[in-house]
Amino acid sequence: MQPHPKLFPRTWMGDRRRSFKADWYKIHPWLEYSKMSDSAHCYACRHFSPPNSTDTVFDSPSGFKNWKKATYKEGGFAIHAKSERHTHAMIAWKDYQRAVTSNETLANVLNKEHNKVVQENREYIKTIAEVLLLTATQNIAQRGHNESADSDNKGNFMTILETIANHDKAVKKRLTSIHNAKYTSKTIQNEVLGCLADMVRSEITEEVKNSEVFSIMADETKDVKKKEQISLVVRYYFNGAIQESFLHFESAERLDAAGLTEKIIHILESNGLEYKNNLVGQAYDGAAVMSGKHSGVQARIREQAKYAFYVHCNAHCLNLVLVDTVKAVPEAEQFFSLLEKLYFFTSGSYVHPKWLDIQREMYEGAPRELQRLSDTRWACRFISLRNIMDRLPALKRVLQDIAQERNGERSIEVRGLLAQLDLEFIVHLVTLRKVFAETTFLSDMLQSSSLDISKAVDLVESLVQTLNDFRQESFFDNLWDEVLNISEQCDTAIQPAAKRQKRLSSKLAESFVLTTVGQRETEQDKHGFRTAFFYPVIDQMLNELNRRFSNTNCDMMNSIQALNPKSDAFLKETSLFSFAQLYDANIEDLGHELHQFSRILDRKIKTGMQRPDSSVELVQLIEPYKEVFLSSSDCKIAVAIPVSSASCERSFSTLKLVKTVLRSTITDERLSNLGLLSIELRRSKALNLDLFVDRFAKNVKNHRIMLL
Repeated sequence: MQPHPKLFPRTWMGDRRRSFKADWYKIHPWLEYSKMSDSAHCYACRHFSPPNSTDTVFDSPSGFKNWKKATYKEGGFAIHAKSERHTHAMIAWKDYQRAVTSNETLANVLNKEHNKVVQENREYIKTIAEVLLLTATQNIAQRGHNESADSDNKGNFMTILETIANHDKAVKKRLTSIHNAKYTSKTIQNEVLGCLADMVRSEITEEVKNSEVFSIMADETKDVKKKEQISLVVRYYFNGAIQESFLHFESAERLDAAGLTEKIIHILESNGLEYKNNLVGQAYDGAAVMSGKHSGVQARIREQAKYAFYVHCNAHCLNLVLVDTVKAVPEAEQFFSLLEKLYFFTSGSYVHPKWLDIQREMYEGAPRELQRLSDTRWACRFISLRNIMDRLPALKRVLQDIAQERNGERSIEVRGLLAQLDLEFIVHLVTLRKVFAETTFLSDMLQSSSLDISKAVDLVESLVQTLNDFRQESFFDNLWDEVLNISEQCDTAIQPAAKRQKRLSSKLAESFVLTTVGQRETEQDKHGFRTAFFYPVIDQMLNELNRRFSNTNCDMMNSIQALNPKSDAFLKETSLFSFAQLYDANIEDLGHELHQFSRILDRKIKTGMQRPDSSVELVQLIEPYKEVFLSSSDCKIAVAIPVSSASCERSFSTLKLVKTVLRSTITDERLSNLGLLSIELRRSKALNLDLFVDRFAKNVKNHRIMLL
């Protein structure tokens, strides 16, 4: 208090009467006067002095009364103003005044400090998440064998984090702080990865739910620990396009149909997907346990989801077409066996450098390697056929050079291979290259996630038409000209040497032979090659295509064609009968809607709109009218039905990168989460890390740092 009476009480001090003076208030704003005790006090020290500090006369009840010494330079007010206790009290008082002036209460000050700490913690956790996302999306290991402080190699996660710390003081402070607040343990890593994967998985499931209908694709494979892993992918129409999104890796203890079905249903239920009415398709390979009509996985799924139409993976069907075609034509089977031998021979440590050097000498550009033949991906054999055809002169030259060397065993092997590279070999090479070029294109298209079933039917029919065109004489004439050209480049004899006439066994001399006896008579001329090899390959492939792609689902496939703008059956009510019957559509109402929509479509085309080119474009066109045309849901079903299970196969490539020999002890949950973040790379990179921290703070308990 700073009262201003007209007169202050006067007290005899020495030879004169002295009193407190109001002017002292201006010199010392902290000064206050007590009328009751006629004494001076320090307001700052009485209210804001540090705790446990020694009291002075200015904040005692009796106060300061020696007015004679009040203004001394080395006493009274001056001495008190210089004291450490008074200085700290004044600072605290000024801070309080500033807080009151800015309406900043103590609670607000504490809240600001809390928010500052929380923000620092959130930024640190986001850095942890970013590093784990980087390692997950790049398929590199997170942990090291020894992550202790004195380890030379602590693993990718800690090494990257320490590199960031060299440029970020906040991260460095965290890593050098108390041990249990670093958030770098394997448990925290699993929790962070799990939270990130859940965000990606939630985004996928929300899209599936908004799309109304969806299909599933599943396949299984053995990981590096020989454990069976099921890959589940969902297919649906969302945001104007077909989506195929990976959902989960799940280990399978039982490989029977019941066990696999149980796993698939568990994955769907754990992700909150309504499959009983919304699951409209399923695609697997042709294994009996998956495709069995009565007790396979597809049949068991149909028992719980009646609309789940089964599709045998079309890419797998095409692979079987090629396998069966080659097996049915002995010359083709032997030809590929010869290619395999050529691959192994040129890959040897002695031959391989010579093979590369001769290519560099004869051709511009990088040398080409002969490809090892795959037993499961026959369409890839086109690359092997192409490379051998383009480098056949170089191949013959390297074999001829080695044949002249003195190494007896190798020379004998080379001469045997050279003898096989004759006119017959070139005919087989050119023919199979032509055929496999067409099937490779179809194989690539069938594995595309954006392909719908109606377009797949078109592509298969196009291949059949192409192979039929191959049977025309003009086509073989052009092929024969190519054979002669290659033969000339390779210095291969056009007229083969005379061969000994083969005779029938004397045991069959008086028998009527109706089947083959293991002997083949081949005419090595244009006509002979055409009838003995070219036509058998083409005809066998046509037969296999018709058999594999004209199965019990043929009616359904043809029905879906009615929703293909390029089909002759487009929007025809009668063609949609099988489709409507499976999905419980009202045929009469569907007919009326199709008629009305057809008229709208014609009117829009007349006004300049481009005619839809595919079933997907048809869905894009009809979707704005979904309240009017209930058939829009039928169009979504048509594009949601899977074409192949190739997306599952692609996920296995990631599985092999994540679970390696050095990471074979990874848990199933961590494997699935890392696989999801890697496969769904686009979604992972787009994650909002602020939302991640919110979710992490709510889902993970026992935090040692504040995040909210």
